[in-house]
Amino acid sequence: MNIVIYGANDTGNLIATEFFEDHDITVIDNQENLKDDFNRLDINFVFGSGSNIDTLKKAQIEDADIFISCTDSDETNIISCISVKNIVSDIKTVCFISNEDYIESLNLMKGCEFNEKVLIDHVIRPENLLTQQIFRLITTPEAINFESFAFGKAALIEYRIKENSIILNKKVKDCHFPSSTLIVGITRDNKLFIPNGETILKLNDKVIFMGISHNLDLLAAKFFIGSNKKIETVTIIGGGRVGFMLGQNLEELNIRTKIIERDYKQCEFISTNLPQTLVLNGDGKDVELLKNEDIGDSDVVVCVTNNDEKNLLCSLLVKQLGAQKVITRVSEATNIVLFEKVGIDVAVSPKFAAINEIKHTIVDPDKGILTTVEQGLGEILQVNLSKKFQDTLVMNLKMPQNSLIAVIERKNTIIIPMGNTLLEAFDKLIIFTTSDNAQNVKDFFKDD
Repeated sequence: MNIVIYGANDTGNLIATEFFEDHDITVIDNQENLKDDFNRLDINFVFGSGSNIDTLKKAQIEDADIFISCTDSDETNIISCISVKNIVSDIKTVCFISNEDYIESLNLMKGCEFNEKVLIDHVIRPENLLTQQIFRLITTPEAINFESFAFGKAALIEYRIKENSIILNKKVKDCHFPSSTLIVGITRDNKLFIPNGETILKLNDKVIFMGISHNLDLLAAKFFIGSNKKIETVTIIGGGRVGFMLGQNLEELNIRTKIIERDYKQCEFISTNLPQTLVLNGDGKDVELLKNEDIGDSDVVVCVTNNDEKNLLCSLLVKQLGAQKVITRVSEATNIVLFEKVGIDVAVSPKFAAINEIKHTIVDPDKGILTTVEQGLGEILQVNLSKKFQDTLVMNLKMPQNSLIAVIERKNTIIIPMGNTLLEAFDKLIIFTTSDNAQNVKDFFKDD
């Protein structure tokens, strides 16, 4: 597949890095000197504007399958996508947009009421995706990641092993987790692996469970302190677009919310539109403000300013004041590991959220990838067994290494398999695997 990316920024680099091994990538930008990260990739580069016809022709846009515009300007992204559609009508266009007003006022999206011609096939709103991710993490106490499958009947949930954990330094086989739940992966020292019964759970391990949703609730209540505590108070540091949208979602659940924002006009806007939210005009780095407002007593603190350094400092301050769970926005993807190393509970990136959306719904929708975990170290695959599949016990399947079947969907039933579970034709398998082994798993089931 030929993919043309307009924008040699951090987002463009992450997209190119994700796809260059399996696809032909061309990057367009008006800066001649690319970042070192781009130079390490086997990609083509064209100097110029993504809305200029000559530049697009140099990028061989007529032969491209997908055009992704991800510059830092909404207007530039919109114009470039429209320009590309005027040259190649059947190309898929992907446009990064922050301002919701553009989507509604210009009727750009596919299927809009007044649009006879589709101008943009897919609109990616990283901040909306980030808001959804943070909201899910707030409403799932103690979890640092959460995904649902099979229309909510099964789920993936991830926890960090802390000093007060009752399973710290225990072998997996000795923990006696609830039935229909599995530990499918552990991330330790930035390396993801699939454990066995003899694996010992260590401090700061990030442990990924999959199972039936109800049984994961039982797991949370029994093994993860505070997991059954209802979230009642949330403080948001940063009242920009993400902070405001998050406040809207929290008001719908009647969760008491405070938003700290430096800009007075933005505070007035938030106060007018979020009547149940307490809005504080101030700096999230102001220790006296944090103390006076008892921010350390909040069930969850979310830092979502547009500045990584400020988010990190605010997060560390509220941690010192006693905040139990801190979720922090990270703009530069390379900072995620650093933030988690210094004690931030969850670091989330709008860019990673956007790339997951592009990968699973636009570029590779037929590859059976449901989602990725741990910044792409692991993948959740869906494999549909054909009518030719011969009944086989899980223990006799001889799956590729570093992979396991986590969930079986059989008609309207969800099964969390054991070794003696029988696989049948037409079963849908949800499989956990490391990313470097994902292709082996797909090949294994290709001719079932």
